[in-house]
Amino acid sequence: MDEEFTPLDCLLSPGSQKICLVILNQPLEERFFHVLWSKAVIRACADGGANHLYRLMDSQQERFLPDYISGDFDSITPDVKAFYSEKNCRLIETADQDLTDFTKCLDIMVEEIKKRQVQVDTIVILGGLAGRFDQIMATVETLFHAQKMTKLPVVVIQGSSLALLLQEGRQHRLSVNTGLEGSWCGLVPVGGPCVTTTSGLKWNLDNTVLEFGKLVSTSNTYEDPGDEQERKPVTITTDRPLLWTPNTASCSHGPNSFRMQQFQPPLKREKQGLH
Repeated sequence: MDEEFTPLDCLLSPGSQKICLVILNQPLEERFFHVLWSKAVIRACADGGANHLYRLMDSQQERFLPDYISGDFDSITPDVKAFYSEKNCRLIETADQDLTDFTKCLDIMVEEIKKRQVQVDTIVILGGLAGRFDQIMATVETLFHAQKMTKLPVVVIQGSSLALLLQEGRQHRLSVNTGLEGSWCGLVPVGGPCVTTTSGLKWNLDNTVLEFGKLVSTSNTYEDPGDEQERKPVTITTDRPLLWTPNTASCSHGPNSFRMQQFQPPLKREKQGLH
């Protein structure tokens, strides 16, 4: 079964995706925040994520109230917690220490979607790909939990990085023509060996086993479109969950920005994009 998806549609103001937004406990950037917030039908903070939302909004906090804040509340500051409590934001304490605040917040989000019966195309996570390496790995681990919770794609975005865990047993057809795509991408077999076939990349895979200690597709890039105005879709087939991680362009100039990106110097070829 084919799965068609545009990972960066969520960052386009005129994009078609309906999203839910989860803010993690890492510094927020204004670069993508406002478009994500405005498009979200449900908004949440995982524990200390509320601190970063509060600080980013400066004197406009009352205009940006999340639907709920969840966690064990060891990171949210007392003044921020009191502020959102006074504004009638739901505070949901989740004391389970076997799961991260991100995992627990995502689980609540999935239940909220069901309860409200809202149409949602994507759950977007803001944060989780910077700072401590163990926490970055915890973010990736939560994506495995997510596949058991929901069939919705869960996209993690921070800085110029994006992470999306592709489900096994289907062909994924990823559109990469929003104008926000950068020049590199990678496929990382974080959960075990993956037999993978791709098209639309500069260095494609043909029934190739990706596995740590053997072969990992990093520093890859997209197939040269030649005289075409648009990149071809990237197709990926995998027999196990596989992490797709492209970067976003350093500056967003709208849909035509890709034309400028085409003429950037090519990435250095490092073992044909496979490491």
